[in-house]
Amino acid sequence: MPVTQSKPQQPNSPSLRRRFLSLPTLFSFAVAGTLLFLLFSRFDLDREETWSTIRGINIWLYMAALATYYASFWFRGMRWQLLARNTGAMTEEDSRLPSVLKSSQLILIGWFVNSIMWLRLGDAYRAYLFAQQSKSSFSWSLGTIVAERIVDIATILVILVASIAAFTLTNQSTAANLLLIAALGIVAISATLLLAMRFYGQRLAKFLPSRMEAAYNSFQQGTLGSFKQLPGVFLLGLIGWALEVGRLYFVVAALGLDAPLALLPIVALGHALLSAVPTPGGVGVVEPGLIGLLLISMDRTDALSITLVDRSITCLSIIGVGGLMFLIMHLTKIERGSKKTGPLSEVKPGNQTSDIAG
Repeated sequence: MPVTQSKPQQPNSPSLRRRFLSLPTLFSFAVAGTLLFLLFSRFDLDREETWSTIRGINIWLYMAALATYYASFWFRGMRWQLLARNTGAMTEEDSRLPSVLKSSQLILIGWFVNSIMWLRLGDAYRAYLFAQQSKSSFSWSLGTIVAERIVDIATILVILVASIAAFTLTNQSTAANLLLIAALGIVAISATLLLAMRFYGQRLAKFLPSRMEAAYNSFQQGTLGSFKQLPGVFLLGLIGWALEVGRLYFVVAALGLDAPLALLPIVALGHALLSAVPTPGGVGVVEPGLIGLLLISMDRTDALSITLVDRSITCLSIIGVGGLMFLIMHLTKIERGSKKTGPLSEVKPGNQTSDIAG
């Protein structure tokens, strides 16, 4: 009697409780809370005046800031899809790229994981999801994210140079100059790594075990192969970052405060650079960094008010919206899995399957 072979099942995903209420995750929240407590207790901040400023917020302008922020994910998803298409790896019949909407959702889910886990594990997680969706390798997918980050840094550098040049016409800022130096340093390191990968990567990979060599070659294809159609890639990135600056503009306007227009790109992009630290969501590092940048032209109370409201969008809302998307995604997977396998009673007599799951 023939045995019907079915496709191997993916291992069951850990439960939400085990994955996100684990001891390391709870510890990360405790550390982040401690860093925030130190921030508010060690600095001379007027809490009552800050709260009074926040209570007077214009809710419609705040909603505009939220809408502007989440609109940026659409352009990020479009750019990620373009980077992946540039590699030319999607040639097999069973390989397909996720839609722009799906790519945007995966970025949001990755940012959610980054907001609650250490070491920016969300980037690896969304690479895994993208590989699943496109039926490609994880190393290739991770390479496209590395390319995305390099494009981000290059775009940030261009905007920072223009913004700091405009800002320093009327103001001198050591903090802004340090931010520019940091961006230049990251670009230099990224360029060095890319050149090393381009000219020496495959030579060095030959010394690796065959399986690791194949994974590296796939990673290199995902990274270096993404750098095509660069005008379109940079344009999409520029639109995404412009929307990030727009978010901060609406936050400042919602609080009824005034800030130099040239300062807003510096603060918004400074937020992006600071959030690269491996704490959950950059908590404990982003907040004092934003306050420090805003203090260039604003008082402490206004700087703190803007920081708290802005972080309610870039951190708290990401946890809420991204967490909801994460939950829906996993519930949908469970439902699809149960429909695909079906109950035991549906197995016809005379047929046996190699893996029956209820």
